[in-house]
Amino acid sequence: MSVAVPLPTVIAGVSGRMGRALVEAVAADADCILAAALDRPGSPLVGQDPGAAFGLASAARVFDDAAAALQDAGALIDFTRPEATFAYLEACVLAKVPLVIGTTGFDEAGRARIAAAAKTIPIVFAPNMSVGVNLLMKLAEIAARVLEDGYDIEIVEAHHRHKVDAPSGTALGLGRTVAAALGRDHDAVAVYGREGVTGERDPRTIGYATVRGGDVVGDHTLLFAGVGERVELSHKASSRATFASGALRAAKWLQGRPAGLYDMRDVLG
Repeated sequence: MSVAVPLPTVIAGVSGRMGRALVEAVAADADCILAAALDRPGSPLVGQDPGAAFGLASAARVFDDAAAALQDAGALIDFTRPEATFAYLEACVLAKVPLVIGTTGFDEAGRARIAAAAKTIPIVFAPNMSVGVNLLMKLAEIAARVLEDGYDIEIVEAHHRHKVDAPSGTALGLGRTVAAALGRDHDAVAVYGREGVTGERDPRTIGYATVRGGDVVGDHTLLFAGVGERVELSHKASSRATFASGALRAAKWLQGRPAGLYDMRDVLG
């Protein structure tokens, strides 16, 4: 999507891995301009050029105050932690700035808080901004309906050693997509770990397996295991650039949209 004037974009969590990827993505996108960045109070980057550390000089500065960073902003992109996201959420509501949330690890109350804010501003909230992963979500929905009977459903995900939540938001998104397609209550059928004598597998359950190690960006496999065959749908990310690109696409898509809670399916049509 091309815009007439580059979109003034604010990046949250600029000292993190996704923050860096987002700064690089904005620098490479002619339709966006880095307006400001946000980082935690006490960060050595506060007051500095957010792109300088990456060899990407800009006129932007890093703030630890969201209200200051959001002046003249067209959108805020946030891939941080839930507690930080809530502060940015409140600031965006007050400033009437569209928000893209890629943060994961929210509980039901947290998701409800985001939905409430979306009554005031437009928000894209998705567990994964990758175009490929969102295609995987759609394929998962189709496969679940076709393979409803006689197939056990397992989700295996792998991420780098620094990821703090498990299962990943993307894995949970896959599970919820499949559960909805099958008319099941996800929270009632989800199984997050197995150990010891577990007994036979309940055919209605959706199992999760989590791997953490090294620098794995993100691997997800949805497995339908039947008698005599298995169907596997997989996505493997080799770079965070794919998530950053999707987030910028979402930020541009939000321009001019009414208040509401959107996801990447809306962005991708």
